[in-house]
Amino acid sequence: MSLFKATAIVSIFTFISRISGFIRDMVVAWLWGTSIWGSAFFVVFQIPNFMRRLFAEGSFSLAFVPVLNEIKADLKHFIDRVSGTLMTIVIIVWIVMEIFAPQILTLFAYTWVEDKPEVFDEAVWMLRFTLFYLPMITLVAFAGGVLNAHKKFALPAATPILLNLSLIGCAIFLKDSFDISVKSLAVGVLVAGVLQLLVQIPSLYRLGLIPKFIPDFKDSKIKKVMKLMIPTLFASSVAQVNLLLDTLIATMLPIVGVSFLYFSNRLLEFPLGVFVIAISTVILPTLSRQFAKSEDEKFLNTMKWALNLGFFIAIPAAVGLLVLAKEVVVTLYQYGEFNAESTEFTSLSLIAFMLALPAFVLNKILLPAYYSRKDTKTPVKIGLISMFSNMGLNILFVWLMWYLGFIALHVGLALASAVSGWLQTILLYRSLKKNGIISNGVIDWMFVVKISVSAIVMAGVLVFIISNLSEWQVYSASWRALYLLMCISIGFAIYLLCLKAQRVNFKNLLVHQS
Repeated sequence: MSLFKATAIVSIFTFISRISGFIRDMVVAWLWGTSIWGSAFFVVFQIPNFMRRLFAEGSFSLAFVPVLNEIKADLKHFIDRVSGTLMTIVIIVWIVMEIFAPQILTLFAYTWVEDKPEVFDEAVWMLRFTLFYLPMITLVAFAGGVLNAHKKFALPAATPILLNLSLIGCAIFLKDSFDISVKSLAVGVLVAGVLQLLVQIPSLYRLGLIPKFIPDFKDSKIKKVMKLMIPTLFASSVAQVNLLLDTLIATMLPIVGVSFLYFSNRLLEFPLGVFVIAISTVILPTLSRQFAKSEDEKFLNTMKWALNLGFFIAIPAAVGLLVLAKEVVVTLYQYGEFNAESTEFTSLSLIAFMLALPAFVLNKILLPAYYSRKDTKTPVKIGLISMFSNMGLNILFVWLMWYLGFIALHVGLALASAVSGWLQTILLYRSLKKNGIISNGVIDWMFVVKISVSAIVMAGVLVFIISNLSEWQVYSASWRALYLLMCISIGFAIYLLCLKAQRVNFKNLLVHQS
């Protein structure tokens, strides 16, 4: 059960992180709602957050961990040089972005330059401040990659909690210190970067792996990491690229949809972050070792275990959030400046996102199968297809909704992300099968059918419950939370009972058959 235990550890800390993230979002929604200033921060924060996904969590980890698992000697030598090389690149990128911050922001909110110049100028200030986060979080992700490779998953999974706590604290205690109160969130991002970096140092020290940061672009192993990293800069972040494109279009809509997409995307990321990213984080080192030892059967078993666990989580989560979309948004966000219209528009885009939650889950699990084998080209090709499809679908769906007189045009952006997400999943799966990396038996389709039947029964019960309750808005915050917890608990119990009635063996989900 070692893989399940490791996944559970990551999931527990990630769950705490996501809960603190919801509290953070509740504070932001309460103070700024879906106003233009809230949208300004969300646009700004997506840019350093996107760079973090590229240089830190995404491409670097996927390129670094497989090579790290090959290192038998001179591990410290390798870490010193890869850290120095990585940080040289990141610092250059960071300085360039600081210099050209107005031009970068123009790419994602160019209509604000003339239509909302005050908002644009303040957003540039926030962007320059939040860009300091990039070099620090890159070091945090580097430390996390080293710790994960040594099977120490808890601290890297817990570190994001500090970002949420920092943003909450600065939003509450520093909002009155600025003429534009939302600037306090930019300060919170910087403080979080410092805190996240400091907590990593003791663990690296105990391993004797504090890096000396020696740039070395000629070392063969460093070249190998960089060669793997360049394609993964794109492939691992297709969803983030699509989100940035969505943001660009959302700033141009008659009703600015940035905030609606942000809050619904945060709810989408909850099951992804708590469970699925935990699975992909844990299986990458395992798949890398199995591939290095040519243990093909064990490799296939690891993928089968991960995919089955992914289906077990994704399908009921998608169905549950789809049915309870409005109730979840009301419970978490509808306070203060976040009004009924904000709830309606956010829940609509959440429903659209839920149509593809299983696809997003499978993507996170299928990609490590490529990266563990150091195949970065195939995900890039598939990612390009997905990204360009998303661009075209964005325009098509938004135009179609405008033509039909639909007010919430941002929902078209969410639908485009859903369709392109499924396209990416299908192409990733077919390529793995075509190349003989996985076989037909890697997915237990009968198990998927049983999960789907159980989720449908669960949905019916949830619809019955909420139809017999009053409108969620009339309840106080505590009663909203209580009723939502009741619905989730009953729904999950019904789901498990239905699986049990279909004689599903839960042991196969807990025990990884290696």
